[in-house]
Amino acid sequence: MKYSASSPQSNSKTSLFDGLSLDDRNPEFIQLLLPLWEFLYRYYFRVESDGWEHVPASGKMLVVGSHNGGIAAPDMFMFLYEWFRRYGTERLAYGLMHPTVWKVSPEVASMAVQCGAVQAHPKMAIAALRRNAPVLVYPGGAQDTFRPHYLREKIYFAGRKGFIKIALREEVPIVPIISHGAHDTLVVLGDFYEQAKQLHEWGMPWLFGIDPVVFPVYLGLPWGLSLGPLPNLPLPVQIRTRVCQPIVFERYGTEAARDRDYVDACFDLVTTQMQQELDRLIGS
Repeated sequence: MKYSASSPQSNSKTSLFDGLSLDDRNPEFIQLLLPLWEFLYRYYFRVESDGWEHVPASGKMLVVGSHNGGIAAPDMFMFLYEWFRRYGTERLAYGLMHPTVWKVSPEVASMAVQCGAVQAHPKMAIAALRRNAPVLVYPGGAQDTFRPHYLREKIYFAGRKGFIKIALREEVPIVPIISHGAHDTLVVLGDFYEQAKQLHEWGMPWLFGIDPVVFPVYLGLPWGLSLGPLPNLPLPVQIRTRVCQPIVFERYGTEAARDRDYVDACFDLVTTQMQQELDRLIGS
């Protein structure tokens, strides 16, 4: 995969495609959300977290997490709340969000953009990093956040290694974040994408007219039994999060990013260390 992005200009709006811009982030809007997030953090999910001493005081980094809890992804929002609480809304930071959100709900996408979300595309990630900003990415995407409940204690990135290539090319450390509990806010019975795909081929339209990458069946609020990647209201389960020690690779640069074996080794290193930390968190 080829990555390219020009450095942003200091006095002009940096819009890469589809009218989306790194300049649409709105600290004042983030500030409006903090009281709601604080209530959820303190009283609904009763979050416990540690490891924040591992976050570099400044500079660019790739913050890599494991998604949990369906579309609601409560561990992600609780991490964001603590990030803003600790470092303020003015500290520049971005997060990669799947392009489908813009198609399904432009209103939700607009609010997310004001919180620092940008489309999950290498050009956007690289442009954000070149602003010397941290970038949050959940590589596993929908397959991760809707993985079956029996895999709730497993790091699962669905084999996606693009984040490794970006880290190598842009010469940034990876700061892993893990969490436990959020995947109990709903119970994913299984992913029936292949079966749903067969029905689609027989003439059944996709939900919202969009071809999903997963078609989960799960138990949760408000539907009870849900068919497909519908939004959910998370159950009030306690969430524990941990920021892990930054991972710095031995080699960086374009050649390292093009070395498939080296990318695979870096990917295995990241996922192995994250799984070990998750195991420790669960056992503590």
